[in-house]
Amino acid sequence: MRDAFDGLTTVGSGSYAPDDVHFLLRAMDIDVTDVEEKERLIQTQQRHYSEMISQEHPPSDTHKSLYLQALAQNGARMAADVQALALALNERYQGSSIALVSFVRAGLPLGVLLRRALVEMGRDARHYGISIIRDRGIDSVALEAIIKTHGAENIVFVDGWTGKGAISGQIRDSLAGDARFPSEPRLVVLADPCGRAWLSASAEDWLIPSGILGATVSGLVSRSIWPTDPGLHGCVVYGHLAEHDVTQAFIHSIERERALLAPQAPALPWTCEQAHALQHSAVAAVERISTRFGVTNPNRVKPGIAEATRAVMRRVPDHVLVRSRDDQDVQLLMHLTRQANIDVEEAGDELGPYRAVTVIRSVR
Repeated sequence: MRDAFDGLTTVGSGSYAPDDVHFLLRAMDIDVTDVEEKERLIQTQQRHYSEMISQEHPPSDTHKSLYLQALAQNGARMAADVQALALALNERYQGSSIALVSFVRAGLPLGVLLRRALVEMGRDARHYGISIIRDRGIDSVALEAIIKTHGAENIVFVDGWTGKGAISGQIRDSLAGDARFPSEPRLVVLADPCGRAWLSASAEDWLIPSGILGATVSGLVSRSIWPTDPGLHGCVVYGHLAEHDVTQAFIHSIERERALLAPQAPALPWTCEQAHALQHSAVAAVERISTRFGVTNPNRVKPGIAEATRAVMRRVPDHVLVRSRDDQDVQLLMHLTRQANIDVEEAGDELGPYRAVTVIRSVR
């Protein structure tokens, strides 16, 4: 099954178990860029975000405790959602194998868990981690190797959640005109508040435990990096974070929860009416916030708990809004904003389907 990958030098499985995932990424050495400088270069269009990376620091003790709290609070829900998604994929994919293609990094934990659930159901399920970069596209070298091995009809794209639907749109653009794929990308996520995924466990914006850590819950790899020469997209392997790594512990925690589940019903794709209603609500919320803060570049608005939290950690935030300060699912976000001396506004229903939104500061 590995013949198509023989000529590709990759980072293997990172800190995952070898059967859990094959990263179709090559290791890169890249100088780190200060967060403020990175933001300036992105917004002045001197560099694309995918050409730079900032230092990823170990999570603080408070951050770790909030992760454990989220795992205790929402681990059972995540296990049930994984099972519902796996049941749906088992029903809908009749080929000899299922190729789960996760987008690095947010899709990785879900892809690992889906593969394990499908194998338990008797399916030959393989899992790959590949790069997709907004405005530039999917890693075609990696994707073609997977197609050669499994066939396009057996591919399922996996991400952790949707925010505004940018990645869903990027998949569609990357595959436009490719008759091997359906016109609507087969994207599977845990949470889809904007109604842009093909299959989701729910439309609720909730605190996915793996969404509040970075490399230390995703195999010790960085987000993907645009290559300077032809070939696979790249990543940095974060060996300096190894002592903080909970990658396999997280998978085992959710697997223990899944073993305790009562029988589940499979997840169902949105109807056209459901998708339209979700899309309308999400677009209206982003437009309200953009208008209020004078934002003309939609990439500066990061809606959803996970995206809002990551923006505070990796970007230069200007405004952070939450539906409710007392919401348990935004406590890590509240902690990070206190550390960074960023005011948080309680915005209630203004946020539409989202429970948190971060607006990136304009540095022009």
